[in-house]
Amino acid sequence: MDDDDRRQETFRALLRAQPVWDTELPAFDPADAPDEPLPLFHRWFAEAVAAGQPEPHTMTLATADEQGRPDVRTLMLHDADARGWHFASHATSRKGRQLAARPEAALGFYWAAQGRAVRLRGEVRTAGAEESGADLRVRSTGALASALVGRQSEVLRSAEELAEASAAAWERARREPDTEAPSWTAYTLVPDEVEFFQGDAGRQHVRLRYRREGSLWVQELLWP
Repeated sequence: MDDDDRRQETFRALLRAQPVWDTELPAFDPADAPDEPLPLFHRWFAEAVAAGQPEPHTMTLATADEQGRPDVRTLMLHDADARGWHFASHATSRKGRQLAARPEAALGFYWAAQGRAVRLRGEVRTAGAEESGADLRVRSTGALASALVGRQSEVLRSAEELAEASAAAWERARREPDTEAPSWTAYTLVPDEVEFFQGDAGRQHVRLRYRREGSLWVQELLWP
């Protein structure tokens, strides 16, 4: 066995040794679910926080480019209300360009502390400059500094170039907390489908899907 084979075997052994849900998981009875997905999302989010889930507002965003090739990345949820699930980024970033070309996306949340996941997909709407600016103003100084650096997804020539741009952006963010980042854009995913997944140690997972039909939501159980 050569070194590459040994490394591969070491990785596989480590991968297979990882526990899955080695903690007590909550029960979920779909019969008690509300008529719409938003109240259930709010409840599960609060329960994830109470269970000590690190960064429960972290989510994955999946988009597709003009050729239909999928892309995925991790970012933060900014809000979830009657309009939809909110996030923000630079319109000039890869995700921004993909959303401009194909304004549909999927979101995924995974809260391992309770063996729960939520996934959504639907249309993505772009906010105007006023709402996008307001979104940025309520973020932290670090978030503003990052937005002012800009150039997200562009090729970086060196770490020094980033360090210089970041230092200048931090200085400006502290000096001018109301300054604007022109490419910063707020987005809202308006779901037509939301699925709630509750893991079960016996693999009898509960999957409840909300599917929009007109102005109403239809609930369906799915096989795990």
